[in-house]
Amino acid sequence: MQVLRGIAPQADRGCVLTIGNFDGVHRGHQALLRRLHEEARARALPARVLTFEPLPREFFAPPQQRPPRLASLREKLLLLAANGVDAVHVCRFNAAFAALRAEDFVRQVVDALHPVHVLIGDDFRFGRDRAGSLASLTQAGQAANFTVAPMHSVTDDNGARFSSSAIRAALQKGELDVAAHHLGRPYTIAGRVSRGQRLGRTLGFATANILLRYDVPALSGVFAVRVEGLDERRLDAVANLGWRPTVQECSRPCLEVHLFDWQGDCYGRRLRVHFLHRLRAEHKFASLDALKAQIARDAEDARRWLAAHPQA
Repeated sequence: MQVLRGIAPQADRGCVLTIGNFDGVHRGHQALLRRLHEEARARALPARVLTFEPLPREFFAPPQQRPPRLASLREKLLLLAANGVDAVHVCRFNAAFAALRAEDFVRQVVDALHPVHVLIGDDFRFGRDRAGSLASLTQAGQAANFTVAPMHSVTDDNGARFSSSAIRAALQKGELDVAAHHLGRPYTIAGRVSRGQRLGRTLGFATANILLRYDVPALSGVFAVRVEGLDERRLDAVANLGWRPTVQECSRPCLEVHLFDWQGDCYGRRLRVHFLHRLRAEHKFASLDALKAQIARDAEDARRWLAAHPQA
């Protein structure tokens, strides 16, 4: 998959285009991307996605009110590639971009990609003050010689709409099964292993410390997890995601993973952690001995849960 920064000049042969945040690439996004792929193949054209960094909601919200990101940009790009996208344009969302009038957004952004067909969510808004809509984009397309089709909300068998907001709410409540239902897969965090304070070794539970890209995690606590990236199979583990209040409270959240029955140096390796079951919330303990005893219980609880839920 080709990744381009901004709106680079494109070949005149055109494309089939969709536009959106695609945070998490959940089942609703996946349905849209399948249709995008089908439309592109029917026209023998590339399937392109225009997305934004940072997300518009992140740009407009004060730092303390920014919504948790479900996936880093790198994770999102990998997911888009896995869903048949040929090229992604990552547009920098800044003050100048936010100030574009709706008609300028169409002329400078959409039309610049030479789409033949544009597929967007039926609630899509664009331009300054969100003035642009499906109707105005359809009208602009008639003048610029591209067609526009809406993608209606995708729901499950009970009529619940798949959405990033629902996933964030589920993760914050520790409802990993609900989040997985919306995503079509377990919730994951991917990152590179960095060197920590090595305190886990002194407590008898060495951990892989994974760098997080964002200050606001979508979830926190202690979890039974499986880890991808060190072996052919995902490895069983227990993970803590939070601020380490007992040891030395961090200014940024930390993801620490204790791998069961695995020995080796994983510094610098890129891992993907699959969050499967929440064991408990993060707590501050009275002493390191109390923390060590709780970690042992957490590890045993995680082993027990993972043994009862083997990999497919």
